[in-house]
Amino acid sequence: MKIKDTVHFQWYKHLFVVFVIAVLFFGSSALTGASLTEVFSNLDEMGTFLERLSHPDFSYLPELLSPMLKTLKMSMLGTIIGVLIAIPLSFMATEVATKNPIITNIVRLFLNIIRTIPNLLLAAILVAVIGIGEATGIVTIAIFTFGMVSQLIYESIETIEYEPIEANESVGANRLQIAVWSIWPQIMRTVISYFFYAFEINVRASTVLGYVGAGGIGVSLSASLGLFRYDRVSMVILSIFAVVLIVDFISERIQRRLV
Repeated sequence: MKIKDTVHFQWYKHLFVVFVIAVLFFGSSALTGASLTEVFSNLDEMGTFLERLSHPDFSYLPELLSPMLKTLKMSMLGTIIGVLIAIPLSFMATEVATKNPIITNIVRLFLNIIRTIPNLLLAAILVAVIGIGEATGIVTIAIFTFGMVSQLIYESIETIEYEPIEANESVGANRLQIAVWSIWPQIMRTVISYFFYAFEINVRASTVLGYVGAGGIGVSLSASLGLFRYDRVSMVILSIFAVVLIVDFISERIQRRLV
């Protein structure tokens, strides 16, 4: 490499990148109607907010135990239901298991529709249908998990070894027997890892569901924000952070034992 090709002699390229970023930044603020002057003029309020947020109210912790336990129950039950529903439909979503492209395309279209519904929108709709409470959160998490895990499972099915399937077909096994004895043993550990992956995501997602009345720790977070009790908001955030770390640690240890 010549000296002229080094970064010291390519300053105009870096200047152009900075210019493009600046244009995009100010252009997006103009299109969205955001006022950068208001942002900088509220620095004092931002500082006050961060100062209040940095002093968590530890006396509020006992009141968070019950909502946090409800959040974990919602996440676990919703994940279990979603995965159990996703397993059979994932088999139907791949021609490896069905040998029928019509069934496969119909099931995949249904799964694509489920995945396009945002989590919060789904929760808001179910709150209107079922009502406010943990039952709505469980159903929301189950549907979200079903849409997410089903795609992961049927993509795993399409990467399996075909020799066991051919061996069972040669002795006259039907599609159900092939699914149980040839396909499932190859993806079982993968499905278990997907279960823990979905559970970790749902613990985080269930926090946000409380804003639309789906129960759990999100209700406490929404109430604290509404009352401008930022010391309690800080305590809720710390509690969620600690629980997520514990869940990640436990799921990682279990998955390592399964490998």
